Amino acid sequence: MCVALPGRVLKMNESEGTATVDFNGNIVEARSGLVDVKPGDRVLVHAGCILQKVTENEGDEMDDIFKELEEFAD
Repeated sequence: MCVALPGRVLKMNESEGTATVDFNGNIVEARSGLVDVKPGDRVLVHAGCILQKVTENEGDEMDDIFKELEEFAD
């Protein structure tokens, strides 16, 4: 099963074709060439690539779902 995680774009690194993305405190670099994004955008990332933008509400809902799953796993 493949799962894309929701995050927020912090900054663009256009010379490298990447974006710095925050996943609730985990900061990573993700490839940004597939989707036109800017700082502040909520995005879905899978395998180090930004796959799509999502609305603020969709991103919040996904964050809540992942938090529930983490609590369930503990």
